[in-house]
Amino acid sequence: MTQTEATLPEQPLAPAAGSVQPRLLFCFSPTSGASRRVDGFLAQVLQRRANHSTFRLVPIDGDRRPDLLERLHVADLPTLLVVSEGRVRGRLSRPTGINEIREFLSPWLR
Repeated sequence: MTQTEATLPEQPLAPAAGSVQPRLLFCFSPTSGASRRVDGFLAQVLQRRANHSTFRLVPIDGDRRPDLLERLHVADLPTLLVVSEGRVRGRLSRPTGINEIREFLSPWLR
């Protein structure tokens, strides 16, 4: 996973037509060491048991898209959000380790 800005539709919380795959929004700062660590932790969690297709991963560069951070009520970076059916179903601010991320995502993981 790379930390590049995603091109998001006008309404990033609206699901694609017929889609049931939740979105995993990764709000980060490219200058933050904590964001880089969480990027690596997240990759490990999704690799385990082939969970890459469980989510549609949407990286959001908070430095470039402060408007999205405000809309999503994200105050701290890094933050992970699970969005399903147009609603935020889970939020994890400033995760500190792989186990915390795994536990947070466990309802959706295989």
